[in-house]
Amino acid sequence: MSETTLDQPVRLSIVGIGLTGAGVAVALGVYGGLHDPTGRPIVTLGFSGMLQMKAWFATGAAVLLFVQLLTAAWMWNRLPGAGAAPGWTAPVHRWSGSVAFVLTLPPAVHCLWALGFLGGSPRVLVHGLAGCAFYGAYAAKMLGLRQSGLPGWALPVLGATVLTLLTVVWLTSALWFFTRSGIPLT
Repeated sequence: MSETTLDQPVRLSIVGIGLTGAGVAVALGVYGGLHDPTGRPIVTLGFSGMLQMKAWFATGAAVLLFVQLLTAAWMWNRLPGAGAAPGWTAPVHRWSGSVAFVLTLPPAVHCLWALGFLGGSPRVLVHGLAGCAFYGAYAAKMLGLRQSGLPGWALPVLGATVLTLLTVVWLTSALWFFTRSGIPLT
């Protein structure tokens, strides 16, 4: 099978992965839109407030996704001058992705539970859409990892989508938070 011509089972797998990811994203958005937000945090995990906790956890996840980018580029021989990836690269890639995902969960739960899906400003709307899409893309990537026979471009595209969406989430939340004056950072 050539990279440009996909047989029907592979096409169906790609469509199924995409539809599943889209379903996760839409389900989260619908829940966020229908749920009456509580307006208060569930738990702050030692931080002085919900926004501080969300900003720092999102920053931790973003840093780990940068590790994901570097290790993926190294494993796929796309890291200039690095040579062949050593054996520890794949476990670091898997674990950094797992920990990054776990770090996204407290902020996401607070976004959906305490704040709901809001569209009060372009930043908040983009943040909500990107957050829902991030979890859909993550679900699609996890399914893609388990699917054999996908074309060589599929996993890098799925991984890049996850990375891009979390970057947008971080830019529209943590970076915004850290650049506000008068807000305590811890």
